[in-house]
Amino acid sequence: MAKYQSINPYTNEVLATFSNPTAEQVEDAISLAHALYQKWRHEAPSSRAKTLHEIANNLYKKQKLMAEIMTQEMGKLITEANHEVELCAKICDYYAEHGAEMLNPEPINSNLGQAYYLKQATGVVLACEPWNFPLYQVIRVFAPNFIVGNPIVLKHAHNVPQSAALIEKIIKQAGAPEGSLINLYLNYDQLNKVMADSRIQGVALTGSERGGAAVAENAGKNFKKTTMELGGNDAFIVLEDADSKILKQLLYSARTYNTGQVCTSSKRIIAVKSKYKEVLAQLKDAFSSLSAGDPLDSKTTLAPMNSYIAKEKLTSQVEEAVANGAKIFYQYPEINSTGAFFRPIILTNVTKNNPAYDQEFFGPVAIVYEVNDEAEAIALANDSSYGLGSSIISKNTDHARSVAAQIETGMTVINGTWISSGELPFGGIKKSGYGRELSNLGLLAFINEHLVIDMPAK
Repeated sequence: MAKYQSINPYTNEVLATFSNPTAEQVEDAISLAHALYQKWRHEAPSSRAKTLHEIANNLYKKQKLMAEIMTQEMGKLITEANHEVELCAKICDYYAEHGAEMLNPEPINSNLGQAYYLKQATGVVLACEPWNFPLYQVIRVFAPNFIVGNPIVLKHAHNVPQSAALIEKIIKQAGAPEGSLINLYLNYDQLNKVMADSRIQGVALTGSERGGAAVAENAGKNFKKTTMELGGNDAFIVLEDADSKILKQLLYSARTYNTGQVCTSSKRIIAVKSKYKEVLAQLKDAFSSLSAGDPLDSKTTLAPMNSYIAKEKLTSQVEEAVANGAKIFYQYPEINSTGAFFRPIILTNVTKNNPAYDQEFFGPVAIVYEVNDEAEAIALANDSSYGLGSSIISKNTDHARSVAAQIETGMTVINGTWISSGELPFGGIKKSGYGRELSNLGLLAFINEHLVIDMPAK
């Protein structure tokens, strides 16, 4: 049985435990969501815009509560949790304002007749979401599909069950119809059965490579469309003309935001030779300036990891990297706490035969590489099984764009780190997954492109 348990990673206190649903509860949930889809099929997407605005408003009203629960369940800084709620409200407002227009029929230029395709809902979407952004991961699937007319059945991560319950409540309280989003604490057997159900038409997953492979296999066997976001080991490329002030600002957050537990955070810092020592010095300054403590305290800048299990896994990865030749350039001092803290660390001398070379380090670990020139930086960035995001630091924006075009990845930010907004598509390639969330691409992820053509009489 999959156990859903809320444990505060700062205090190790068990806050709540939740049981898996009964077979009858699962059936009732899918039936309710499917019935809502059937109703929504006969309603214009614009009819749901007002409700989505109300959901955004309710997120603002419940911001303090939502942020505190996220922090208590997975340890993120309260300041970051508050920003997450604000981002999600903006995403809801974005689709409320623009979603219906994006779903207008698309005309097709054809000599065979007047042609266009409709953008229609397909049915209930199963969303399998991770713990690192308990609200954002859900909203970036829910908001576009709400406008489209695809209800959501949510299977959230096992360690954020209270966040999942509150998200469902916030959406209901805003006036969304019953079945718009239904939270189920599914075990893995139940999850597989839900995916096989004929009323489930799509699966959106953000998670591990192993989890993605299992879900993709099951969904494929049952002819379900999927989108996958499976993490990465993003490259942060520092070119010779990188602005030192911008570099310092970005290196501070590159591996510490959300305690480094971000799929698109910069896990491989690639610096050309002339910038290598500067990067190491600035990273050391950034890490050493952190203040470990209670993540609910706004003065804290280093939070615990989401769980002791995550801390132990990351510790094991670092030990393996060092055993295979990696050098520790710097590590944060010992932390006097029973919380799941991982001491931020900078690793160098990671060679291609080191397992760390092609792994994702999901925590405050910075692996820094020195390269001779830009061409070597691009080659190293692309020498990865992953391709989610990347950053390029350069004063010459036009040149940085030409470098960006050579990176095998889903997203590149010039003079910035990871970024998210309703209008920007999010997703990757290679083992980082496929499909896109957010923007018009995310809106169209689970639609039926229904061709209609008027054939002229002969």
